[in-house]
Amino acid sequence: MAREFETKVLHGDKKVERKIKSKVTPIYQTSAFTFKDLDELEGFYEGSGHYLYSRVGNPNTDELGAAVARLEEAPAGVAASSGLSAILAGVLAAVKSGEHIIAADDVYGGSYHMLKEELKDLGIETTFVSFTDLSNVEKEIRDNTRLIYTESITNPLLRVENLEAVIDFAKGKGLLTLVDNTFATPLHVRPFELGADLVVHSATKYIGGHSDVTSGVVVGREDLIAKAGSKIANLGSNLSPFEAWLTVRGLKTLALRMKTQSSNARKLALALKDHADVKKVYYPFDQGGEDGFGAMVTVELSEKADMNEFFRALSWIKIAPTLAGVESTVSHPEVTSHRALSPEARAALGINRQVVRISVGIEHADDIISQFEDAIRESVRK
Repeated sequence: MAREFETKVLHGDKKVERKIKSKVTPIYQTSAFTFKDLDELEGFYEGSGHYLYSRVGNPNTDELGAAVARLEEAPAGVAASSGLSAILAGVLAAVKSGEHIIAADDVYGGSYHMLKEELKDLGIETTFVSFTDLSNVEKEIRDNTRLIYTESITNPLLRVENLEAVIDFAKGKGLLTLVDNTFATPLHVRPFELGADLVVHSATKYIGGHSDVTSGVVVGREDLIAKAGSKIANLGSNLSPFEAWLTVRGLKTLALRMKTQSSNARKLALALKDHADVKKVYYPFDQGGEDGFGAMVTVELSEKADMNEFFRALSWIKIAPTLAGVESTVSHPEVTSHRALSPEARAALGINRQVVRISVGIEHADDIISQFEDAIRESVRK
C-alpha cells in the first residue's frame, strides 16, 4: 500500500484487474449498463452488481471519489457535478429541515449564498460568525444545531483555520464538522485525519488543476458519504463520466503542481509584502516554511492604484472568476466571488475595491513577480 503522498496521487491501494488491460481507466461514456438476464438485474438491487445507470454510479466517478478519499485518508468519497454540489450533498447528509448550521463568516461567497439563501428555502438556517474566537461560535449554538462549517484556508482572505480547535470544539458539543479543503488540498492539510466528519473539494480547482473541468468531491465517514451519494443521485447532481476522467487525469500531477505553485505564491507574497503601493498582503507566512502554504495570494492595493489600470496592465496574466489552474490568474472578489454579499458584509470582512485575489501558477516566479510589479507601477502612474 502506498505510503507517501506523491505515490498515493498516482496509485490506488491495489491493482485493478480488467479484461482489457488498459493502463488508464477507460471513459465509460454510457448513460446505462446492460444485464444478461433478470437474475443479474435483480442482483444489482440486492447489492451484488455495481452499475445500473450513470446518474446513480459510474466507474469513472467512483474512481474520482475513491482517489480523493485516499489522499484525505478518508474511508469513502463521492464525486459531484461541482464544488457547490459537493457542499450541498455533504450538508444534506448531515442536516435536515428544521435544523441549524453555524458557519465561518469569511467563507467563499458562493458557499455563503447557498448556506444563507438556498438552504433557507429547504428549512435549514445558517448563522455566520467569526471563528477567530470559538466563544463566538458557542454563543450561537441552539438545540437544533447540527453542523459546523468552515474552510481550511478561507476564500479570499486566506485565514488558516485552527482545524484542531474547531473540530475538538464541535465534538465536545456533539456537532458534526464539514471542512472545505479546496485551497489547502490534501498535500498541505487533511481535515479528516484531524477528526472532521466530512471534507469537500471544488475539484474544478487544484484537484483537476487545468481549468478544463467543473467537478466536486465530498469524502468522509462511510455512513455520511452513503447519504451524500444518495443526495447526488436523487437530486441529479452527478458528474459526467468524461469530466470525472479528466479530473482524475489532472489529479495525478497534484503534488508536482501544488508544490511549485505554493513556492511561487510565497515568493510573490514576500515580494509584495513591503511594496510601497501595496497596503496589505494576505498569505499564511507562518505556515509551510519556505515551500509555502497554498497557492493563493490576496493583496489590497493602496488607494492610489487605479484598479482598471492595474488589470489592464497585466499582459499574460488573465482576469478569471475562478482559480487554481496551472496558469497564474487574477480575480476581483468585490465583483465576482463575493458579489452576492451585501456591501456591509464585504466591508466587515475587508473585501473592497482595492482587493485582488491572485491564483499563482507554475510559471517562473521571477516572471510572475515582474508582472505584478509592472502592473502596480502602471496603476499608480496617474
